[in-house]
Amino acid sequence: MYKRILTAALLFGMACTGPPVFAQALACAPRAALASQLEAAYGETLAARGLQNPNALIEVFASAESGSFTVLISRADGMSCILSTGTHWMVEPVAPPKEGVAS
Repeated sequence: MYKRILTAALLFGMACTGPPVFAQALACAPRAALASQLEAAYGETLAARGLQNPNALIEVFASAESGSFTVLISRADGMSCILSTGTHWMVEPVAPPKEGVAS
């Protein structure tokens, strides 16, 4: 009896320590196709971008009307993947430079 209880406890314990399973994989497509789909479906246009590394560009597409946004990572081979989406996108005004501070 103790063997069965111990075996069941070990099996359930091992199952709980497994790696998490992601709900779905990244949605990837050619960058031009993703950009046109974001504009057509959500009214999102390119709002910001920056290099993550020499082979990857992070891009934010956003809609001023709806406030929705999508974050893409675009690779050098022309493929892009959706990293994140959200709502309530806001653009913060750029603060003027302080006098006497080198820029």
